Amino acid sequence: MQSAPDTTDPICPICGRTIPPDVPQSRHHLIPRLKGGKGGETVLLHHICHKEIHATLSEAELARDYHTPEALRAHPRLARFARWVAKRPPGFLSRSEGKRRPPS
Repeated sequence: MQSAPDTTDPICPICGRTIPPDVPQSRHHLIPRLKGGKGGETVLLHHICHKEIHATLSEAELARDYHTPEALRAHPRLARFARWVAKRPPGFLSRSEGKRRPPS
């Protein structure tokens, strides 16, 4: 059972939905740890939003061009995903398997 939205719940910077404490969530390093971001700034995201970021972009792309929430939201595929997932409840999880990003 999902909790009712609380005005103190954080907001996901990708989809704009609240992140209640009882839904799957994770921290995203804005600069990947392997690219020098260890100990750097992180943002709290819905787990599904975090998975979509890593299914879409390589670590190098994240470090070079997509190291802010604004840049992530501007990516065409992530923008489509954000519009789609924003219509779902905060605890929504997809059943997709594996990465969809083409090999580099």
